[in-house]
Amino acid sequence: MTQSPPDSLQEDDPSRLPADDPAPTEDFPYEVEMSLFDHLDELRKRVIIGLAAVTVTTVASFFFINQIVSFLQLPAGKVKFIQTAPGEYFFVSFKAAAYVGILMAAPVILYQVIQFILPALTRRERRFVLPVVIASSILFALGLAFAYYAMIPAAMNFFVSFGAGVVEQYWTIDKYFDLVFVILLSTGLVFEIPVLQVLLGVTGLVSSKQMFANWRYIILAAVVLGAVITPSTDPLTQMLLAGAVSGLYFGGAGAVKLLGR
Repeated sequence: MTQSPPDSLQEDDPSRLPADDPAPTEDFPYEVEMSLFDHLDELRKRVIIGLAAVTVTTVASFFFINQIVSFLQLPAGKVKFIQTAPGEYFFVSFKAAAYVGILMAAPVILYQVIQFILPALTRRERRFVLPVVIASSILFALGLAFAYYAMIPAAMNFFVSFGAGVVEQYWTIDKYFDLVFVILLSTGLVFEIPVLQVLLGVTGLVSSKQMFANWRYIILAAVVLGAVITPSTDPLTQMLLAGAVSGLYFGGAGAVKLLGR
């Protein structure tokens, strides 16, 4: 007499599963088994592409370095710049071109990072890749604009007015550009806060309700962050950055809430 298969085999048989059994929605459509060496090789390719982008933008920037330097000197107003050693401006030109190249290549670097982690994302999470890249690029550019038109002039005006009538305002070109590029880069990165919040919200790690509930701590953290990452140390620039961080955070929380709906 023929015996029916064990219950475990019946359950494993796809033909015996209910017809209305829902298909998984959070699958990994492009998941590929990769060894450690494959991951390292993929990482190497992404790093090479990022470095190539930085090299191209740096070389391109060097051809327009005089215009770039003149443009970056504008927030300093009527301050006179000097070089204190032979060839100082020549080496500063290379440094400025490299800084500008990194800033211009930032969207490409971000895209390569996302491409590297893309296979680990679910189908739902992959839908946010292109919007995240676009939003990150726009926010980074807005951060650079905010730094150039608001934070740097505020810092320069503070230093000029603080020493007015006591010292002549002659600044070394090297020290000035170190300060300017640190402000530009740090502000551009700070403007990525909403993107980070959206990623946390999409993955379900933090909800918009939790983000809004901690608003007191966020304002305090924004003030501390403004004091820590602002290299100019003047209070006006720190408060400008703290205000920007607070606004960006609450804007990001609002975006998470809208996406949740």
